[in-house]
Amino acid sequence: MLLAAAGEAAAHGGGGLNFDPFDIFMILFTILCAFAVIRAKQHNNKFALGFSTVCLLVFLFTDLVMVLNWFNALDNALAMFGLGG
Repeated sequence: MLLAAAGEAAAHGGGGLNFDPFDIFMILFTILCAFAVIRAKQHNNKFALGFSTVCLLVFLFTDLVMVLNWFNALDNALAMFGLGG
């Protein structure tokens, strides 16, 4: 039912932000990953630095997609790369 309502709002140009409360956790996890990269660099731990860097890159990419979705620009970005459906 909720997905149907969201689909109708999108079809009628519902406007507004596509904000989900879980997005706050995604931003907090990104900050935590950045903190882990800094701490791993300070302790010269190469394994932790590599692992936390990969985690940070994944979360930064996810945050980018999330923000594009907030402003209804995700479809345009996907179409630009030929990935739109």
